[in-house]
Amino acid sequence: MKYIFFLVPVLVLALSSCGSKKDTTSSEEFVVNDGSATASDPIAEGEKLVAGSDCKTCHHSVNKLIGPAHTEVAKKYEFTAANVSMLAQKIIQGGQGVWGQIPMTAHPDITVADAEKMARYVLSLDGEKEH
Repeated sequence: MKYIFFLVPVLVLALSSCGSKKDTTSSEEFVVNDGSATASDPIAEGEKLVAGSDCKTCHHSVNKLIGPAHTEVAKKYEFTAANVSMLAQKIIQGGQGVWGQIPMTAHPDITVADAEKMARYVLSLDGEKEH
């Protein structure tokens, strides 16, 4: 019970930072163009988009934070075009209930194309290839 006074402010801070808006007009500002990601490698582009976004505030690649680990998402969902589309919509619109009652913040400034690249990257983390 004595830990509740510590947990509440931590959760409030984490949830408020998940939805922080960036002063961007385009998701292209998230991409660092070092030449390694090309238009033919959406998974590499997705990795760069995830790394440059606020995803890591709530998600870690292998450990559960506020939201599920990205590898857990990859294990839960088969790597299909339908799941890429569904996860891209969750990235853009947010959601709640699949992984618990803490809501995932919406990211309406991310384009569908970029959200799909991010979803492809996440779904690739368990080694599965898209089919």
